[in-house]
Amino acid sequence: MDRGLKVLSLFDGISCGMVALERAGIKVERYIAYEIDKNAIMVSQDNYPNIEHCGDVTTADFTQYKGFDLVIGGSPCQDLCGMGSGEGLSGEKSRLFYEYLRALKEVKPKYFLLENNKSMSEQNKDKISSMLNCEPILINSADFSAQTRKRYYWTNIQVGEFTSKNIVLADIMQINVKREDVTEKIYKYVESGMYKGRKIEKTTKNSIRLPEQQSRTIGTFAYDISSNTGISLKIGEKYFKPTQVEFERLQTLPDGYTSALPIKKAVFAIGNSWTVDVIAHILSFIPKEDAK
Repeated sequence: MDRGLKVLSLFDGISCGMVALERAGIKVERYIAYEIDKNAIMVSQDNYPNIEHCGDVTTADFTQYKGFDLVIGGSPCQDLCGMGSGEGLSGEKSRLFYEYLRALKEVKPKYFLLENNKSMSEQNKDKISSMLNCEPILINSADFSAQTRKRYYWTNIQVGEFTSKNIVLADIMQINVKREDVTEKIYKYVESGMYKGRKIEKTTKNSIRLPEQQSRTIGTFAYDISSNTGISLKIGEKYFKPTQVEFERLQTLPDGYTSALPIKKAVFAIGNSWTVDVIAHILSFIPKEDAK
């Protein structure tokens, strides 16, 4: 009888790794998740009550998982990314990469996958590559979803080619649903001229997308149209925020996956997560004899 993979997921978030494994047709025997965000854990437990949640990576004894098949994780990027602190791997959050590295050394899995932001410096990319003994694959979620999202993926899985799906916002938008109208806010900050030259004008203007376009990168504050990652949709002559389901679809999550949370908290969790179809593509190249 096929047992399935034993998976250790660090910085698990809302368990997109589990969704991706299912989508790739890979059976899972055990899925151990390390995550401390209560809202993210709530979403994970709502969808996968059998996932074993173990808390903080910094206090973990990873030796108990020695021989697990797969270690996955997207270590925090706040000190690495272009809009971050600039402290790199020595920063308070991004230094958690070293916990991932510790897990690899203690578990010695057959396969691993690490994700992080493409906007990091070449120096930091080279440091991570040296420690993981491999070069990253650069994939833009725009080839798998209606969202632009450039990310590095370090893995020892031999990943094959893909064909872009050429998806735009119109392809994932819901029909005949109630939306939050932000037309007055767009007019105030962008069209009135009252805030010309100010940061709020620029960030709000940059949030606007037409249905025939792709979304900008979804971030934790994407529900705030005046944030650096905010999103607003121009439909006809009016402007609206995306719905919760549309935010889920931008990360290729199942509809309703974050329904355990109100939309603002859900978007925060979605912004911290992975584009599921990208991860499923990578994991699909685990040899069939090892994916049983």
